[in-house]
Amino acid sequence: MSPTTLLYWSAGMGLFLGFSLGMGCSLAVMFSIYMGGYRAAIRESQRPEPTERYLTELKKFNASQDAPRS
Repeated sequence: MSPTTLLYWSAGMGLFLGFSLGMGCSLAVMFSIYMGGYRAAIRESQRPEPTERYLTELKKFNASQDAPRS
């Protein structure tokens, strides 16, 4: 193989593997965040009586929304 062909072949394989593995890993991370934290937060927010932790975080969020922005 000529050096130019080898360069194009290796660059193409690098791009393919980088994008395919990169997208797969990022989707796996987003799915694990959704399954772990996000669904638990939604479930906690819909309870008939909110937990103390939820009320504390809600107060912090409301305070940050009321703060003036620079």
